[in-house]
Amino acid sequence: MTNSLLTNTSAMVALQNLRTVNKGLNMVQEQISTGKKVSTAKDNAAIFAISTVMQSDVKGFEAINQSLNLGSAAVGVARGAAEKVSELLVDMKGLIVAAQEDNVDRTKIQTDIAQLRDQIDGIVDAAQFNGLNFLKGTDSTDFLASLDRDSSGNVTASAITVDSFSLETTAGTAVDSSLGAGASGVNGNQNSAAQLVANGNDFALDIDQNYDPSAGGDVWEVRIDGRKFTYTAQVGDDLNDVGTGLNNLLTDAGYTTTLTAGTAGSADVQLDITNDTGGTVAYEVNVTDGTGGGLANLNTLDVSTSAGAADALVKIEGLIQESVDASAEFGSAQKRIEIQNEFVSNLTDSLKTGIGALTDADLEAASARLQSLQVQQQLGIQALSIA
Repeated sequence: MTNSLLTNTSAMVALQNLRTVNKGLNMVQEQISTGKKVSTAKDNAAIFAISTVMQSDVKGFEAINQSLNLGSAAVGVARGAAEKVSELLVDMKGLIVAAQEDNVDRTKIQTDIAQLRDQIDGIVDAAQFNGLNFLKGTDSTDFLASLDRDSSGNVTASAITVDSFSLETTAGTAVDSSLGAGASGVNGNQNSAAQLVANGNDFALDIDQNYDPSAGGDVWEVRIDGRKFTYTAQVGDDLNDVGTGLNNLLTDAGYTTTLTAGTAGSADVQLDITNDTGGTVAYEVNVTDGTGGGLANLNTLDVSTSAGAADALVKIEGLIQESVDASAEFGSAQKRIEIQNEFVSNLTDSLKTGIGALTDADLEAASARLQSLQVQQQLGIQALSIA
């Protein structure tokens, strides 16, 4: 190598090597201090972009976990309350059965029934979580359940919808003159199951031609031996739509029916329900404006007379089934939320593992590299001093 008074080539080479070592040393020290081999876009632009998107998904799924936890708690409150209501209704049924005897004090039994009804009202009112009560009203609530990203990077949110299941005892406003005179003697809106008992005969539900369901919202409720079938009139419905809606519900449940359609404005619509049991079947038909609760019939239970006790025995079966259905609905919803919550938790862990594989530094390798570079730095300083 040529020596020069003005240019010290050896010193320049030693300085370049020292700069390279220092650069590597700074990089390794940063990896050890941050724990990441890719912490900024300049380290690796592609990996940084991918990991940043994945990290944003992790934050989103962590928020979803919180939403699902709240949802599970809210639905759990409703489920527990519905189950307690079922227990009280079963107790009430025991009182009603006792009232079938003639040699009992029906007045005292009625008092006990009223107390249980008030207790049910208290449970329904208290069954709220952070102001959300699934046992009142008919609203639905969405709980954020997932963030779905397609291959183009577009993100959409999906939710689990939980419907309210009213167990209120408030009665809806009856829609008058909704039922015509049928073969079984039904005439007008009926609220008493005892008045709609057919002994081995078919039951005819006659929808009067003067009834207009087109505004929507009217709730038709048909109970057969306590089993409830509900059709809610939609905006624009006519008589045939209501009859068809009820007919479809009954045939799907296995009942034999015959629907006779009418001409709008000139004929009734008749739905004949065949009694295939050969015994006594209790029918109940209610048409309301949809404002009543699912346990509205609790207010009509009166066992103070023999007829009232017989009527209550029919109605209590439907009320118990209503609360059992509510418990089942909320139980299924809570189970689904918990399954989704577990899945999201596992998915979040998998994303974190993937991010770590992309960006985390190998600390063992980094420590070994640090020691190597520190030795090279010392040698570089010595070489520079010699040059």
